[in-house]
Amino acid sequence: MKTKITTVTLNAAIDKTYYVPDLKKGTVMRADKVLSMAGGKGVNVARVLHQLGHPEVAATGFASGYNGKFIMDQVKETGIASEFVGALGESRLCLNFLDGQDGSSTEVLEPGPDINEEHLDNLKRKLRQLSEESKLVIFSGSIPKGLSSGLYADLIEISRSAGAEVFLDASGDPLLQGIEAKPSFIKPNEDEIVPLLAGNGQQHLYDGVQLLMAKGIPNVVVTLGGEGAVAGVGGKLYRVRIPKINAVNTVGCGDAFVAGFAYGYVRDWSAVECLRYAAAAGCANALSAVAGDVQQTKHQELLKQVHVEEGNR
Repeated sequence: MKTKITTVTLNAAIDKTYYVPDLKKGTVMRADKVLSMAGGKGVNVARVLHQLGHPEVAATGFASGYNGKFIMDQVKETGIASEFVGALGESRLCLNFLDGQDGSSTEVLEPGPDINEEHLDNLKRKLRQLSEESKLVIFSGSIPKGLSSGLYADLIEISRSAGAEVFLDASGDPLLQGIEAKPSFIKPNEDEIVPLLAGNGQQHLYDGVQLLMAKGIPNVVVTLGGEGAVAGVGGKLYRVRIPKINAVNTVGCGDAFVAGFAYGYVRDWSAVECLRYAAAAGCANALSAVAGDVQQTKHQELLKQVHVEEGNR
């Protein structure tokens, strides 16, 4: 039986986190500490899956230039199969400035490399091969400049036709168009779900989740930050409640949530088990200084504190 999970990061990055004592616009500042990690949403998902103990994880997408080499080398060192495709230019840097005064996070995200038709064809061939080997393919994050916002719908069809199930974690037009391919799972946040419901008169989150399930997406999760999540799985509604924690860094929590859900999903766990595992992973990520990082001991502790209730309470 296939167990491999492949993540797709079209806009892979180096995530750099700067710890600044006091962030002030228009001044020269010195960072107390700087952390650099291979990133992009799909890379974060892959890393958390590996940390949770999933035995077979691959990461693909575009990785270019010196930054791309750093990304690929670090992915390999983590124990994940690095299956990236090259492109022109440099993979992007995603900068996160953490203010020591108030704990706030300020992000600056570069656009990424230029992708032409040859690069895209190379990725599609790689994706088909990996999809044939995988039980689940997870598409995460933004689409590089110059490519169609409907690209996810095309890639989803490639993976599904090769026999893999598909998750999609995106926002804006890529999500709007991607859901037309009916992925098995989506995870918009409270703001991102609004465009999906435009013209349907749906004002309540639970109504929106039910509407999306009725469109053929069996697993719909709307994350609510510190308030947990609202979910629809297999036609039933759920409310996910998480413990109050002292978050260190919230970047990557959604990616950790996706990884936790995927971990249970490929093992045919119940909806409640998948949602608990996912929410605990998201919380554990918030306790780490870097994005896409979950310590198993903290995850196990938080599992006991996550509550999932069936129904729209």
